This record gives sequence, C-alpha cells and structure tokens, in this order.
Amino acid sequence: MLYGAGAYIWWGLCPGFFLLLMPAGAVEILAHRIVWSAVFLLLVLAVARRLGDLRRLTLRTWLQLAAAAALISINWGTYIFAVTTGHVVDAALGYFINPLVSVALGVLVFRERINRWQAVALVIAVVAAAILTAEVGEPPYIALVLALSFGVYGLIKKVVQADPRVSVAVETLLALPLAAGYVITLEVLGRGHFLDQGPWHTTLLLLAGPVTAVPLLLFATAAQRLPLVTLGLLFYLNPGLQMAWGVFIGHEPMPVGRWIGFALIWVALVIMTVAALRKKTGKSSPQTVDLIGPESSSR
Repeated sequence: MLYGAGAYIWWGLCPGFFLLLMPAGAVEILAHRIVWSAVFLLLVLAVARRLGDLRRLTLRTWLQLAAAAALISINWGTYIFAVTTGHVVDAALGYFINPLVSVALGVLVFRERINRWQAVALVIAVVAAAILTAEVGEPPYIALVLALSFGVYGLIKKVVQADPRVSVAVETLLALPLAAGYVITLEVLGRGHFLDQGPWHTTLLLLAGPVTAVPLLLFATAAQRLPLVTLGLLFYLNPGLQMAWGVFIGHEPMPVGRWIGFALIWVALVIMTVAALRKKTGKSSPQTVDLIGPESSSR
C-alpha cells in the first residue's frame, strides 16, 4: 500500500519539479527526461541482472514497445507542456478521465462487456466533456490527448510479454536516439539550457531520469502485491493532487462550468469504482472491467 501511495503521490507532485526545469521548453525537457530515464533504467537492469532479457525479446515485442514508446513520449510531452504553460488542471482532468477511457477502449478493442452502471458512467463522462467544451469554447485537447495516449499505451502494455522494468527501459531506449540528438543539436546551436543555467539547473535536468523512473519502480512493486481495484482507488491521488496544485498554487481559473464538468467526472468515477468493487466481491456481472489497465504506470 505504501509503495502504491508513494508512486501516485510522487506523480501528483511532479508539476512542482517540471516547473523548476524552466526556462527549458517542453520539448527540451521531454528529451532530457527520455535520455536520463534511459540511463537510469539501464543501471537498474544491470543491478537486477536483467540486461540479458533484452536479447530474448521477440520482434513482435520490439514493435509493440516501439508503439508504446511513441505513445508515452506524446503523453510525457503533453504533460510537460501543460505544466509549463499553466494548464495543470487540464492535465488533472486527463488523468481523472483516463480510467473511463480505458474502459471505453476495452469495450471497443477487446469487445469486453460492461454492466449498465459502467455504461451510465461513460454517458456521464461524455456529458461532462460536452460541458467543458462549451465552457472554454473548444474541446479539452490537453486532457483528451493525455487520456487517449495513456489509454492506448495501456492497451499495448496489456499484451506485451516482458518484465515491466525491461519494457519501460526498452521504451526509453527506442526513443533515446531522437531525444539525445535533439539535446546535442540544441547545445551545439547554443539554444540549449543544460549547461548555461548553472550547476543547479544541470543537476535538475539529470534528475529528470530518476524522477521519472523511481515512481515506475514503486508502482511495479505495488502491482505485484495489491489487487488492481486497490491500485485503481489509489490512482485518484495523482490527479487529485495535480488539481489541487493547479487551483491553489497555480491559481488557474475554475469557472462554474468547469466545476460542473469536473463534478460530473467525479460522479462517473464513483459509479465506475462501485461497479469495480461489486465485481471484486462477486456481486456484479463477470465481465466488468478493471479501473486501470495492467502496467498503467507512466506519468
């Protein structure tokens, strides 16, 4: 329980860390995050004596992880953009609706059946999205990109046959050439922020690797010991803390329409959670869907 709570609280407080990396832009921060995550995770695999697993991965697994790498890069980049441009509440919305998106994708892709309460929850989520769209005059793009990219990422990880540490390391390694190339190009052109902002800023960019990887390892440890329903309940610590950060520290606007949209999302999540708990206790149909997908572990 402590490992799981630690992972989600860590992710929920990440806005404070990424703001420290400015004036580097979102793409530069993303590139450093990938580079130093790859280095850190390679060290983890070496210590765990799992480097040999890389040679045993099939071509199919490598292709699946390449798709996962693209999706998680989009997710990470969008999240960093949201934090550094004052849209933390939008990011929180994305992670609030992520379990609902996961259920919808389960129905569409895996033809999983849902009970009537889960269907009601999905309808409420659609109504909430419509209200939020009407409030700001356009769809909540940041929230939708975060939820969809992570939802599809979860679908891919559902079928990947690899140790979680190995799969996440491979994802960062596949993205490493582009990320490292971008960082080097910026430094050569004199547009980078790795060395010209002082040793403290350089250290913070290096720490982007452990800051990304440590909660993944905490989550992987918790996932081995806790049922998915419990992890699903702990999951809400993450967007809850993000929303609190955006409202109380970032002072982002929260008009009435936005509160109504969030309230409907929370109602949908309560319904979904109760349905999942009833499934766990054997009181509902056998084809309900878990709150979060396997290895839903990247923020």
